[in-house]
This record gives sequence, structure tokens and C-alpha cells, in this order.
Amino acid sequence: MTKFLLTLHVLAAIVAVGPVTVAASMFPPAARRVPAADGVVALGTVRLLHRVCRVYAALGVSVPVLGLATALAMGVLGSGWLITSITLTAAAAGLLVAFVLPRQEELLEELDAGRAVERPATVRLAMFTGIFNLLWATVTVLMIVRPGSTTGA
Repeated sequence: MTKFLLTLHVLAAIVAVGPVTVAASMFPPAARRVPAADGVVALGTVRLLHRVCRVYAALGVSVPVLGLATALAMGVLGSGWLITSITLTAAAAGLLVAFVLPRQEELLEELDAGRAVERPATVRLAMFTGIFNLLWATVTVLMIVRPGSTTGA
């Protein structure tokens, strides 16, 4: 059962978190290009990137749920690396919900109104997105390295 849960957890992380990290990273430069590019196509791209972020963020809830089930099955719920990973995952989720998605929506509202977005707004969004991505990269490393693990892996 542990291997099955671990497989689902890893697949969920790849399928759900991967698209959010890529789409969120692509959003700020795509939003900056809307006025200079073909407006309809460029705006459609920005809308699509935001939709990918929203939909896959919702699917991403399965990652910590499956991760906790896997940790319970493995008997490692009290491990420091896991507690750190859970904390960083919560921070990443909070950052996505509180800063990345709302700022994407604000920029989309500006673009929908026919106004160009200001560079500082896209730079701030890129900063929050970078921190979000860095948190997920750190969690990934912790999941692979598992400091203090007694499994030999």
C-alpha cells in the first residue's frame, strides 16, 4: 500500500504542481507583452496561463493529502524533514492563494480594460512566483534526500 500511495503522491506532484510552476512563471512576461503583440492572441494566452494556475492549484490539494497518507503508512509523520516539508508546502500554498493568483487576476482586469500593465506590478508578481517555485523546489529536494532517513535512500 505504501508504494501505491507514494506513486500517487509523486504523480499528483508532477501533474498538479508542475503546470502551476511553469504557467505562473510564464504569466508576468506574457502580461507585459500583451499591448505590443497581437492583443487578442496575447490576451488569450495570459487568460489561459491564469486558468492553468487556478485549475491545477485546486488539483494540487491532492499532493499534500496523498503525502500525508503516504507518511502515515511509512510511519514517518514525526520526522523533521517531513515536518519541514509540510511547513514549506503550506507556505507555498498560502503564497499562491494570497499573492500569486490575486495579482494575476488584477493584471487580467487591467488588460481586459484595455490598459497596459505596469512593469513594477509584473515584477512583484514574478518575485512572488519565484518564491513559490523556490519553496516547491526545496520541498522536492527534501522529499528526495530525506535528511536523517533510515531507509538508506
